[in-house]
Amino acid sequence: MSIRVLPDVLISQIAAGEVVERPAAALKEILENSLDAGATDIRVELEQGGIKRIRVSDDGAGIARDELPLALTRHATSKIASLDDLERVASLGFRGEALASIAAVARLALVSRRPDAGHAWQLAVEGGRMGEIAPAAREPGTTIEVQDLFFNTPARRKFLKTDATEYAHCAETVRRLALAHPASAFSLQHNGRVQFRHAACDRQTRMRQILGSEFESQAVAVEAAAGPVRVSGWVVRPAAATAARDGQHAFVNGRYVRDKLIVHALKEAYRDVLHHQLNPAYCLFLELPPDAVDVNVHPAKTEIRFRDSRGVHQFLFHAAERVLSVPVGTERREPAPISAAGPASPFVPPRQVVMPLQVNEAMAFYAPPPLDRNAAQPAAPAAVAGPEDAPPLGYALGQLHGVYVLAQNAQGLVLVDMHAAHERVVYEKLKSALDARAVPSQTLLIPVALTVDARDVAEVGPHLDALRAIGFELSVTSPTSVAVRAVPWLLRDADPLELTRTLLREIAEFGVARLLDERRNELLATLACHGAVRANRHLTVPEMNALLREMEATERAGQCNHGRPTWFQIGLRELDAMFMRGR
Repeated sequence: MSIRVLPDVLISQIAAGEVVERPAAALKEILENSLDAGATDIRVELEQGGIKRIRVSDDGAGIARDELPLALTRHATSKIASLDDLERVASLGFRGEALASIAAVARLALVSRRPDAGHAWQLAVEGGRMGEIAPAAREPGTTIEVQDLFFNTPARRKFLKTDATEYAHCAETVRRLALAHPASAFSLQHNGRVQFRHAACDRQTRMRQILGSEFESQAVAVEAAAGPVRVSGWVVRPAAATAARDGQHAFVNGRYVRDKLIVHALKEAYRDVLHHQLNPAYCLFLELPPDAVDVNVHPAKTEIRFRDSRGVHQFLFHAAERVLSVPVGTERREPAPISAAGPASPFVPPRQVVMPLQVNEAMAFYAPPPLDRNAAQPAAPAAVAGPEDAPPLGYALGQLHGVYVLAQNAQGLVLVDMHAAHERVVYEKLKSALDARAVPSQTLLIPVALTVDARDVAEVGPHLDALRAIGFELSVTSPTSVAVRAVPWLLRDADPLELTRTLLREIAEFGVARLLDERRNELLATLACHGAVRANRHLTVPEMNALLREMEATERAGQCNHGRPTWFQIGLRELDAMFMRGR
């Protein structure tokens, strides 16, 4: 078989397969051209999911008459001119092949007018064969119409899904670009019906328009900078996470990307507060110098490569982890301007009683709520403000079934899972103590003997000093037994036998070195579960308030160590609705 040069039309059709795999891919390329042209009003019309027709009109800079053929020629672009330009691409498009690729597998019409031109010009292409330039009428800007996608490549066309599926992909493409570019207005029609119109607005409003009020209600603002690198946007509270991955929106310099490094950094930031079967949700905008990121990885331009991948990973990880660690009730809902002096100090809630929960303190700080919240409120005791000035989690009202703490704050009723909440408090204290290499021990009045497997004794014997560093004092008393002489002070109320058995099980599975290094937090989480106040433990009101104050001062207190929520807020409006008040 002899080697031959392929015809230009066939070359273009082959190249189109890399860029245009479905209508949404063609639509993305056209929309990016509109945004690169400075468009502030972009109108999209689709028929049959974009398979029959895609029409995009904008008010951008337009294309001069003599450049219309170049706009539809492969590897012709106004956005780069050299390798140096390629290494610092600031525009969304730059490869100079999108329109030519689309034109090779569809019937394409291009109408454009520069602001200084007397009228518009149009050029049509069918299956890669270009027509003649002709006068046309339209206001300044550009309209691109693509009809009968893959009409001349039936093998590609039969791989398309249903109209509804292809439309869903197109609509998601428009939403992503609208989310990243709130200064531009976007509208979408499908089969003659308007699906949405979004006027130009600020980023917070656009987030609400695209992602919905439920996302906004669960979102916490992220704002961080390190030199020229900056991230802003929102991460969703772990309690609102789901098993789906469709809530993950990441943009780099205005470009939607699917990047494993970003996904991993965010997953790691949530690791301490998210159930392993759930996925974080976020909408984040990463900005960095164009020469710090390579966008020329794949023709679709959704894959990127960072020059300093480790630095970007750590920056994103710490930015997200920081806001997820903010004490209860102090999270920001909107990104704030970054000050050269750094973020403002967070609210420090009032401290009442220090855990653990054995307290004997007067109840002077506790103000019972008035029966009628609209009536004049009696003066609160001197040691506490009224309900409207209560701290984020409010003041305890009582205990429900030995499991839940009920509290009143300014918004209404707070329900707290006391075991889950205390578990998080103990866990964070254990981590802090271990980080400071100061884990205090509680010596047992009478050492406890424990019969264990000989292999466990052999494993633990050489590492008694390492275990002492985390608060456990053990001694080997025989080839099949150990004595427990001290346990971590924070876990002193737990059963020392159960604590030690748990420790030995973890050592048997992972070994001491690995357990105290890469699995340290998993070990501490398990131990904290044993040390937390158990269900059906009766708490006094001061003890309940002590728990609430500890939660407010604890990082990540909204979730237990396994990712379950520790508390819920029920607002007065919700309560009124339950009882049909005001109807």
